[in-house]
Amino acid sequence: MSAANKKEDRTPRALDVVALLANLPEHRLARGNVGTIVEELDEETVLVEFSDDDGRPYAVAPCLRSDLLPLHYVPEAA
Repeated sequence: MSAANKKEDRTPRALDVVALLANLPEHRLARGNVGTIVEELDEETVLVEFSDDDGRPYAVAPCLRSDLLPLHYVPEAA
Protein backbone atom coordinates (compact mmCIF):
# COMPACT_ATOMS: atom_id res chain seq x y z
CA MET A 1 0.00 0.00 0.00
CA SER A 2 1.39 3.40 -0.93
CA ALA A 3 1.92 6.23 1.57
CA ALA A 4 -0.93 8.16 -0.08
CA ASN A 5 -3.35 5.27 0.51
CA LYS A 6 -2.26 4.93 4.15
CA LYS A 7 -2.91 8.65 4.71
CA GLU A 8 -6.33 8.37 3.06
CA ASP A 9 -7.21 5.39 5.29
CA ARG A 10 -6.70 7.57 8.40
CA THR A 11 -8.93 10.41 7.19
CA PRO A 12 -11.85 10.80 9.60
CA ARG A 13 -15.20 9.98 7.92
CA ALA A 14 -18.91 10.00 8.76
CA LEU A 15 -19.78 7.90 11.83
CA ASP A 16 -16.15 7.62 12.99
CA VAL A 17 -15.57 8.09 16.71
CA VAL A 18 -12.88 10.74 17.09
CA ALA A 19 -10.89 12.62 19.71
CA LEU A 20 -10.43 16.37 19.41
CA LEU A 21 -6.79 17.46 19.03
CA ALA A 22 -7.41 21.19 19.51
CA ASN A 23 -9.32 23.40 21.92
CA LEU A 24 -12.54 24.96 20.60
CA PRO A 25 -13.40 27.46 23.36
CA GLU A 26 -16.24 28.99 21.33
CA HIS A 27 -18.01 25.60 21.64
CA ARG A 28 -16.72 24.90 25.19
CA LEU A 29 -14.70 21.95 23.87
CA ALA A 30 -11.18 20.97 24.87
CA ARG A 31 -8.47 18.79 23.42
CA GLY A 32 -9.32 15.17 24.20
CA ASN A 33 -13.12 15.47 24.03
CA VAL A 34 -14.58 12.46 22.20
CA GLY A 35 -17.35 12.69 19.61
CA THR A 36 -18.88 11.13 16.52
CA ILE A 37 -18.74 12.59 13.03
CA VAL A 38 -22.36 13.09 11.98
CA GLU A 39 -21.90 14.91 8.67
CA GLU A 40 -19.17 15.68 6.16
CA LEU A 41 -19.41 19.40 5.35
CA ASP A 42 -16.59 19.63 2.79
CA GLU A 43 -13.14 18.20 2.05
CA GLU A 44 -11.62 19.73 5.20
CA THR A 45 -14.53 20.09 7.64
CA VAL A 46 -16.92 17.70 9.37
CA LEU A 47 -19.72 18.16 11.89
CA VAL A 48 -19.03 16.34 15.16
CA GLU A 49 -21.51 15.55 17.94
CA PHE A 50 -20.01 15.34 21.42
CA SER A 51 -21.97 13.32 24.01
CA ASP A 52 -21.60 12.47 27.68
CA ASP A 53 -21.27 8.95 29.11
CA ASP A 54 -25.06 8.55 29.03
CA GLY A 55 -25.25 9.43 25.33
CA ARG A 56 -26.70 12.92 25.86
CA PRO A 57 -25.23 15.39 23.36
CA TYR A 58 -23.62 18.45 24.92
CA ALA A 59 -22.14 20.06 21.79
CA VAL A 60 -22.26 19.90 18.01
CA ALA A 61 -19.42 21.68 16.26
CA PRO A 62 -17.77 21.93 12.86
CA CYS A 63 -14.21 20.59 13.12
CA LEU A 64 -11.30 20.40 10.75
CA ARG A 65 -10.45 16.81 9.87
CA SER A 66 -6.83 17.64 10.71
CA ASP A 67 -7.91 18.42 14.31
CA LEU A 68 -9.41 14.95 14.80
CA LEU A 69 -7.90 11.59 15.73
CA PRO A 70 -9.99 8.54 14.73
CA LEU A 71 -10.36 6.11 17.64
CA HIS A 72 -10.32 2.34 17.19
CA TYR A 73 -11.88 -0.27 19.45
CA VAL A 74 -10.40 -3.31 17.69
CA PRO A 75 -6.75 -3.95 16.71
CA GLU A 76 -5.68 -2.91 13.22
CA ALA A 77 -2.59 -3.84 11.27
CA ALA A 78 0.06 -1.13 11.42
